[in-house]
Amino acid sequence: MKKLSTGGRSLYVGAGVTELPALLAEVHEGDRQVEPYNLRRTEVIVLNRACRSTSVKFKAQDATSAQGRFDHIWIVSVLNDPERFPHLAPLSYGRADPVTFDPARFQAERRVVQTIVNRCMAKLTVPGVVTTSTEEVVWIADWCHRHTIPYQVERKQYATALVGDPICFMKIGTYRG
Repeated sequence: MKKLSTGGRSLYVGAGVTELPALLAEVHEGDRQVEPYNLRRTEVIVLNRACRSTSVKFKAQDATSAQGRFDHIWIVSVLNDPERFPHLAPLSYGRADPVTFDPARFQAERRVVQTIVNRCMAKLTVPGVVTTSTEEVVWIADWCHRHTIPYQVERKQYATALVGDPICFMKIGTYRG
């Protein structure tokens, strides 16, 4: 996986068990600070118990409440989560049924996703790095376009630990000349 700058800060949005290897690698190999956020309180209790011998402390709150700036944002399988966005997710994965697709519900979910992206991306130092799933790249790219910030999606993809979804890195504020 990509080496991030030593000593920086990473914001993990919707972090859970799958993110543990990346979180721990950043802390132990990159001497970086990580702030993982997860809205499921019970899961946060278990994760913090598992990480008690490390400096990693999960927060049971919305990642948009994170303070300060980050040079890396990890936002994987958050913006197209089928549980949270049942009308947006099928479209993201190319499985939307044109007979039952509800544009009004999609619009409402899209506004929520754009709000999450707006609030999280406002915390990114530019230049910076975003790790996201390939299906979620469009949300980050849309934010960059709306803010006239150049970006580059790296070609190399990595499979997530549990389900194998492809993730990639986006360089924000830089591009290949």
